[in-house]
Amino acid sequence: MAIGSALSVGLIGLKAFIIQIQAFVSPGLPYFSIIGLPDTSLSEARERVKSACQASGAKWPETRVTVNLSPASMPKRGSSHDLAIAASVLSASGTIPHDCLNDTVVLGEVNLDGTVLPINGLLPILLHARDQGVCKVIVPHANLDEATLVPDVNAIGVRHVGELIELMGGATKYEIPDLIRDVNPNDGTMSICPPPGDMNEVMGQETAKWALEVASAGGHHLMMTGPPGTGKTMLASRIPGIMSPLSESEQLEVASIRSLCGTLPSYGISDIPPFEAPHHTASTASLVGGGAGLAQPGAITRAHRGILFMDEAPEFSARTLQTLREPLESGYVAISRAKGTTYYPARFQLIMAANPCPCGYAYGNGERCTCKEKDRIKYFSRLSGPILDRIDIQIEVPPVERINPGMTPSGESSHAIRLRVIVARQTAQERFREFGWVCNAQATGTWLRANTSTKAIELVNHALASERLSLRGADRAMRLAWTLADLSGKTSPGPEEMMQGISMRTKLI
Repeated sequence: MAIGSALSVGLIGLKAFIIQIQAFVSPGLPYFSIIGLPDTSLSEARERVKSACQASGAKWPETRVTVNLSPASMPKRGSSHDLAIAASVLSASGTIPHDCLNDTVVLGEVNLDGTVLPINGLLPILLHARDQGVCKVIVPHANLDEATLVPDVNAIGVRHVGELIELMGGATKYEIPDLIRDVNPNDGTMSICPPPGDMNEVMGQETAKWALEVASAGGHHLMMTGPPGTGKTMLASRIPGIMSPLSESEQLEVASIRSLCGTLPSYGISDIPPFEAPHHTASTASLVGGGAGLAQPGAITRAHRGILFMDEAPEFSARTLQTLREPLESGYVAISRAKGTTYYPARFQLIMAANPCPCGYAYGNGERCTCKEKDRIKYFSRLSGPILDRIDIQIEVPPVERINPGMTPSGESSHAIRLRVIVARQTAQERFREFGWVCNAQATGTWLRANTSTKAIELVNHALASERLSLRGADRAMRLAWTLADLSGKTSPGPEEMMQGISMRTKLI
């Protein structure tokens, strides 16, 4: 009896788990089977692995070969386990020593000619392997840049199955195609996330800029309404430039999601918060995540720790908008499929922009508006009360009334605004250190009611009595007041900050 083994790592969403792969070469008619809940793409590894091993000069066992993926109760998917399966079979057949891979994770997809192809999701895989004490990994050569992002991990890149055999001390004869041989993992494929535009490029709209500063300082959701051409989209696209930079742990969270989506080489590791702007025709699955088998991340997960911008928000389908309600409260999304439930992080800031009506001109005296009253009502009805109640700041962005010859954008730069935001965030983090919260938007209603002054709470009670606020809205108004106090350098909000906080969230409700 000959059994060879290798280690790999599987992913269910961003949750990783170690997979022990064992190959058993036994007497019998030639047959190759893979067991342990593989999906279709993993079951197809039989033909890829067999051809790749033969292309590497290794003799394939002319007997029965059974590969088991343990734990057998966990579903396994994708082609990232091909190289580990090949290694386990090579170990069982004696091509490489039996114990050479006991403490090594092997990752990579193999081609029919033996070349090793890059995989998605390498970063969360390596982070989990390191946490489990496995610090030696063999990865595709094209993924070597990404592998070096994880400290304390010894990553070795291979281009061909034959290189793996040589690395493990086996004898082989193979040829790497020229196209693969010429690839250099340090050729600059790992890009740097470009900085967003500067806030001083937007003419006027000082009130809107102040609202964006408050939203960034406290982690608050925001809604902008106004006619076309007033700068709503320009303002929203510049929010990442005024937000507090991501911490090292947050950068790894964002990079892990991008690695899973296959977009990490386009961004690299960056402290700039992500920005996602799905089109209003986007489906529900593309927003929250979906797909066959185990669900893949959607736009709200790609916006984790950053901004989800929904331009022309009333044009999104009502069903799509309603799916945001739970993630806005919980900070994660759970997607259930027949093969299991996948959890993805979704702690994002929601920024919405909308015209006041379908034609966009129902502002001021409304003379240019061509919409009927029922059309205006229907237009905004998709933004239901529960959705609007979860949006902390609701402002109007009016048109710029006058431009002068030679007029240039003015106002503070994003850098100047960002400095104030950072100070306010640090104040909140210090205040909430014992609770683990990083901004005022995460503070609980219990804490807010216990630490806000009586005079300030009286204003909230008055708004509740007049039905300007719901109970959820009252908590959000208090969070806004604490953010305003942080930006003003005060230790706690007074009646002035509370009144301003209430007014900033009751424009549309």
